[in-house]
Amino acid sequence: MTTDVTDTGVGTIRLGILGGGFMAGVHARAARAAGANLAAIATTSAQRAERAARALGAERGLDAAALLSAADVDVVHICTPNATHAEFAEGALRAGKHVVCEKPLATTVADARRLAEAAAEATGIVAAVPFVYRYHPMVREARARVARGDLGVLLSIDASYLQDWMLLPGDDDWRADPAAGGPSRAFADIGSHLCDLVEFITGTRVVRVAARTRRVFDTRGGRAVENEDVAAVVVETADGAIGTLLVSQMAPGRKNALVVELHGAQESLRFAQERPEELWVGSRAGSQLLLRDPATAAPDAARLQPLPAGHPMGYQDAFDAFVADVYAAIGGARPEGLPTFADGLRAAALTDAVLRSAASGAWIEVPA
Repeated sequence: MTTDVTDTGVGTIRLGILGGGFMAGVHARAARAAGANLAAIATTSAQRAERAARALGAERGLDAAALLSAADVDVVHICTPNATHAEFAEGALRAGKHVVCEKPLATTVADARRLAEAAAEATGIVAAVPFVYRYHPMVREARARVARGDLGVLLSIDASYLQDWMLLPGDDDWRADPAAGGPSRAFADIGSHLCDLVEFITGTRVVRVAARTRRVFDTRGGRAVENEDVAAVVVETADGAIGTLLVSQMAPGRKNALVVELHGAQESLRFAQERPEELWVGSRAGSQLLLRDPATAAPDAARLQPLPAGHPMGYQDAFDAFVADVYAAIGGARPEGLPTFADGLRAAALTDAVLRSAASGAWIEVPA
């Protein structure tokens, strides 16, 4: 079962959200499910902040500076365009707030490293990045099976994250503007999730990459586009496994198709985010489809299952569990697998390596 906020030992947690879009709504629902109080929300103008506050059930709308300094805000959730993350996260840490910052943590490795170091030095502060696919119970089940040796030696990885929301030339978003979204779009946005999940399940690190990227449309919304729509990456891990990662925001019919398939010397595993109740287990003698069931799951998978088998869980449930773990950590707990700013730095380093490989055509080593 997930940890309820009432078990944190710090009373009701009060949060403020920077941003008022889709992800702000996801964060607000998760915080409310954990029993927290949404004290304030800030967006780009006072009028928008008040409108977002009414829509999401916040007590009031503020500007960013006022929210970061508010005495009744314990934790700041940052759901703004990528280029603002570093500034806001740094401001929240400086104000002594706990921080949940959407990925990418920063648009440069240097900024991400500075934030990770600042978070590590801030005594008693929890700083997390929502790599929430870790919180699907069947991901934890896959991780437990790898850790106990069911797969044997890891041989290869076949992973992809495919969407279609940027398929058409008229499709536009702030992420397509490097000034707001950063130098990478598809890989920083969803490839970061894919890499995090691969490394989290396998327990090993990607040590080198060879990448190609493609930008299909040079303009969107009447302005130039500089970041990528598609990225294809060959990877090698620290223990010698090789793999392929395909990331695209232009795959017709694919809405949020994150898939990780691992091939070991004894077994294979496949998790597909759009079918989160299932884990495919393959062997030479035959294959099986393992269905989510807290009664038979590994302990770390069972704790994330508030619902019995046959009662489907999904993305919002995973996000709820992540936020509950953040708030439990604020109360002094040490939840297994909580993604921190160190993981945000790791994602920034991988994104940078992919971009440098695509630009140079060479294999690039990923810093540890």
